[in-house]
Amino acid sequence: MAFTAKDVMALREKTGAGVMDCKRALTDADGDMSKAADLLRERGIAKAEKKASRIAAEGIVACYIEGNTGVLIELNCESDFVAKNPQFLEIANECAKAVIANSPADVEALLACAMADGTTVEEYLKGKIAIIGEKIAVRRFEKYTTEGFLESYIHLGGKLGVMLDMAGEATEVAKETAHDVTLQVAFTKPAYLTAAEVSEETLAREKEVLKQQAINEGKPEAIAEKMVLGRIKKFYEENCLLEQAFIKDDSKKIAELLKAAGTSINKFVFFVMGEGLEKKSEDLSEEVAKQVAAMKN
Repeated sequence: MAFTAKDVMALREKTGAGVMDCKRALTDADGDMSKAADLLRERGIAKAEKKASRIAAEGIVACYIEGNTGVLIELNCESDFVAKNPQFLEIANECAKAVIANSPADVEALLACAMADGTTVEEYLKGKIAIIGEKIAVRRFEKYTTEGFLESYIHLGGKLGVMLDMAGEATEVAKETAHDVTLQVAFTKPAYLTAAEVSEETLAREKEVLKQQAINEGKPEAIAEKMVLGRIKKFYEENCLLEQAFIKDDSKKIAELLKAAGTSINKFVFFVMGEGLEKKSEDLSEEVAKQVAAMKN
């Protein structure tokens, strides 16, 4: 499988490895991006990929909760100036209300949903685009309806958002603990709630990478296999929320924290604004020239 210079840069962005290291890894992996990333990790050049990737798009992550139903939504635009406008948050909330009212399966279905005034979400967004002068698009959303209570956290004005579906009664202790856990999720960005959620395929792949790391460190294969057991435990502690040490008190695990508060987590979701999207980059002089030309027309 052939690869291009763009693939090399994408791997570099993903792993933080050098250009030549990325090129060698892609060559050895016959152009397979996933295998190349694993090779870089085995060689001790790149860290394990978690859930985050390059953050580039403008926009916000917002959370709208109505009774026992909540929606975490990402709304994108073209400039940071528009994203920071309070009107943009209002647009995100209106779209979230449409999600609650209609329960669409995906963004495409959401665009066809009716809003309170009878217009579709697509028509509503087109109207806002005409006023604001920038492309506005819903990128993704997640809807939770709970028999317990919901807790949310929005970081840095919408750069990251977390929503938890909590089991049990919303006591003051439970709510305070849930808030602490939203901060935990924002800080650590776990991929799973429990170790049981890690697929056999993911686990097998991780074990193979960890084993190869140990062999590359000069350990005999028998010793490397034993080392994997300890390192896979660390994998769970880093990637599974309930296995993580509490960021405010690392003597406690999140599972212990929740048990002490008499509550538990049904599920959680978090969005990092612009995760995985490419940001259009322009030379400042070109940008100014375009603005001047626009004013002349």
